[in-house]
Amino acid sequence: MSYRKRLEAREAEIGRPLRVGLVGAGQMGRGFAAQLLRMPGISLSAVLDVQRERAEEALTQAGITPSDARTTDAAVRAIENGGSVALGGIDELGALPLDVIVEATGVPDVGARVALESLLSGKGIATLNVESDVTIGALMASVADKAGAVYSVCRGDEPVETKILVDYARDLSFDVVCAGKGKNNPLDVYATPESLAERARTKQMNPKMLCSFVDGSKAMIEMAALANTTGLGVSTRGMHGPPSSVPELHRTFALKADGGVLEKAGVVDYCTGPVAPGVFVVVRTEDPYVNHEMTYLQMGDGPYFSLYRPYHLASIEAPLTVCEMVLDNRPSLVAEHWTAEVGAVAKRQLRAGEKIDGVGGSMVRGLIDDSADFARDGAVPLGVLAGATLRHDIAVDHLLTYDDVELDESSMIVRLRRLQDAMVESGMPSLDDLAELVRG
Repeated sequence: MSYRKRLEAREAEIGRPLRVGLVGAGQMGRGFAAQLLRMPGISLSAVLDVQRERAEEALTQAGITPSDARTTDAAVRAIENGGSVALGGIDELGALPLDVIVEATGVPDVGARVALESLLSGKGIATLNVESDVTIGALMASVADKAGAVYSVCRGDEPVETKILVDYARDLSFDVVCAGKGKNNPLDVYATPESLAERARTKQMNPKMLCSFVDGSKAMIEMAALANTTGLGVSTRGMHGPPSSVPELHRTFALKADGGVLEKAGVVDYCTGPVAPGVFVVVRTEDPYVNHEMTYLQMGDGPYFSLYRPYHLASIEAPLTVCEMVLDNRPSLVAEHWTAEVGAVAKRQLRAGEKIDGVGGSMVRGLIDDSADFARDGAVPLGVLAGATLRHDIAVDHLLTYDDVELDESSMIVRLRRLQDAMVESGMPSLDDLAELVRG
């Protein structure tokens, strides 16, 4: 039975629609809201944003008149009576009678807090914030398991859609050589929000978001999430990112000994060129007859073949994760491994005392690395750097380490990353300790 029919059946059985709360009413959040409200059996019961007017607009653009609730008690009553509320902060989140929280802020620290508060209150959390996931995704998966809730990265972004292809290839017992994405924007590792301001305006985008795409940070983050959910490795620090095309994928991402760019198999990477906005998996088979059949089916010339999906629909597909969480009790993507990290490289000369402006800013860009190499070099995750203070001058193109910065220890994502790093030796913290962390 389709999710559409199952949602209708669920509403008929329990007498109310599935209640979803959305945190973050920017571009991604509004796209999610617009599509979600086209689905039966689902209500967008709450939208929370630091700018309350944006939360209201996310509802009104979909034809919903938000309740005038201004207090937590009033918001609870409105939701229980079938209404929708627009709130200007996330302090009330845990008390609202919601089934699933969708987090679309794009801010790692906010994403960390929303995920933790949702799980501790027993609510499933679906995040579009991959930046947060590649920083504390392993901890959130453990918290979800202990809390009896579901934590998931959302469908629609490249990590989940590529994972589906990886699962498909593995189910067919192909050897996965490489999995990855086409990069939409020409790579400029020194791009800044200021240099992209006009382009962002014409695209109606946040300049920092566009900058994270152009400087490569987003590709690094997405492919790290893919590696951590599939157990694939990193091809090389920063990945290769060669030019390619759909007909050439299986040649480009072959082993070097066979004319490709890869030193080893079983890795993530990306390419530039007319592969975007699609995702791909390059597989290999040594079986003569399977090789013959795949060649006959025009999948390549063997022993390498490429599986390709020509699109990803970003926030438009994200509601499918809500369906998977509620109806199938499973995540779309969760970090079952920790094979990749995303560090930070200086875009310009940085001065002692400066505070780092985070993902998509003018100071640093993301760089994917093998997790063991990352730990060996003492590198610091990109996701914890917003608000960090530089201890000394840093040269351009330098990979930042913990010795280079003083982190903002009041930041939720910094504290949670500390807990994740300690899990190997100290084990999973108790839910009571985590709840105290939220209250503190």
